[in-house]
Amino acid sequence: MTLTSPPPGSPILPASAPVSPIISPVPQAEAPRDCPLCPRLVAYREACRAEHPDWWNGPLSGYGDPAARIVIIGLAPGKHGANRTGRPFTGDYAGDLLFATLDKYGLSRGTYDARVDDGVELVDCAILTSVKCLPPQNKPLPVEIRTCRQYLQIGVDAMPQARTFIALGQIAHQSAVKVLGGRLPKARFGHLAEHRMPDGRILIDSYHCSRYNQNTGRLTAGMFEAVFARAIELRDGGG
Repeated sequence: MTLTSPPPGSPILPASAPVSPIISPVPQAEAPRDCPLCPRLVAYREACRAEHPDWWNGPLSGYGDPAARIVIIGLAPGKHGANRTGRPFTGDYAGDLLFATLDKYGLSRGTYDARVDDGVELVDCAILTSVKCLPPQNKPLPVEIRTCRQYLQIGVDAMPQARTFIALGQIAHQSAVKVLGGRLPKARFGHLAEHRMPDGRILIDSYHCSRYNQNTGRLTAGMFEAVFARAIELRDGGG
């Protein structure tokens, strides 16, 4: 796939910061450090770099096992989590539940300590995101979601052994259905809903593990664990 060129007038910024602090399972699917494709996200990224020069403040890389059979698709980096640390779901409230659940189901090894250097490794599991850069108010625009989907498509295509996907939230669901070749009018989002894609891959939906969803009771630990229990069942040959 050929990546979309920057829109006319988009700033092309110098690569002034280090490479990603994690090793991506799909390096061919990663955006450049100063990706210029979405002007609004570029401006917000530069504002965050000025405010927090010691944070990652760059496009988020994928994370996990290159041979993963289960792939989690999230929304975008959180400002005080992945945008700060450089690793998906690391350093914020959402990550506490996600990493505890991964540990419970044998999809990680090591002790999660909300730091990029805590040594946690994913096992037979990987995390990709629908949007790689931090959006203001955690709300990417439709054009930004569409523009960034090319990276998700490359990442998913680079993991042919992955047969079970988990979408965290409706935006991730929509992007996942499209990159997996499904049809959105038919594949409606719903917690624990399962969608069989044309080639047999399975997408399982989950409410996002955000602080808001947890605090309001929309998503409980039990509900979240049920999604991963089902993913494990499918991975292991369960119908």
